[in-house]
Amino acid sequence: MLSRRFAFLDHPGPLPFAHRGGAAEGAENSAAAFERAVALGYTYLETDAHATSDGVLLAFHDHTLDRVTDHRGRISELPYKTVKRARIAGVHEIPLLEDLLGTWPEIRFNIDVKEAAAIAPLAEAIRRTNSYDRICLTSFSDERLVLARAALGREVCSALGPRGVAALRAAAATSGYGRLLTRLSRAGVPCAQVPVGFRGLRVTTRRLIRTAHAIGMQVHVWTVNDTARMEHLLDLGVDGIMTDNVTGLRDVLERRGQWHPGRLAA
Repeated sequence: MLSRRFAFLDHPGPLPFAHRGGAAEGAENSAAAFERAVALGYTYLETDAHATSDGVLLAFHDHTLDRVTDHRGRISELPYKTVKRARIAGVHEIPLLEDLLGTWPEIRFNIDVKEAAAIAPLAEAIRRTNSYDRICLTSFSDERLVLARAALGREVCSALGPRGVAALRAAAATSGYGRLLTRLSRAGVPCAQVPVGFRGLRVTTRRLIRTAHAIGMQVHVWTVNDTARMEHLLDLGVDGIMTDNVTGLRDVLERRGQWHPGRLAA
């Protein structure tokens, strides 16, 4: 099974991801948000990788500072000395991704590579913290994923890019999907990270999950904040859920006997 080759995916139940540290509970992508999720028992944190104009790697979602901080401007066009003054929700400094990796060496990070300029500093941060086995790379760009895997210089967990997800959906929707599945399996990518739906179309279906599982691929769904929908997806057999509602997902998994908190839980 593909997924069994990767330590990142080694977990006794469905993987609970604290999306941006748990954005619904305040100060997304701040050290405080990640610390809150870890205290709740999360061992999987989702974040994003951006680099400043001078190559400093940040854990931050947006391309600009405008939405969640008290500063403005595109991160890739600003030096770190400027970005360092920005405060999330007017309070929290934007964390360095390497600091997060180093602060919690037992925690696993799902990292969305937002721009090509972030790839080289990300590879260096992973090398310096020896985090190869506890990261999963993802991106909305197939090209960035290819470049990021190459920059790391060794096999790491990663998710399908957009073209791979499209191929998986096609395979799930047709009866003659053997060739597509063979290509996906040979790619060595152990998980598909998909939305519940896209532009009015259902993406996460029982058939898609069954098709992914047939080649040893896990299915992680984003970003699910409604607890009833979490229950439904778990009943369908998804292997992971990303949520802003970290307390809600924990409670759902606890009721189902599927919550396995990390050692650092409060």
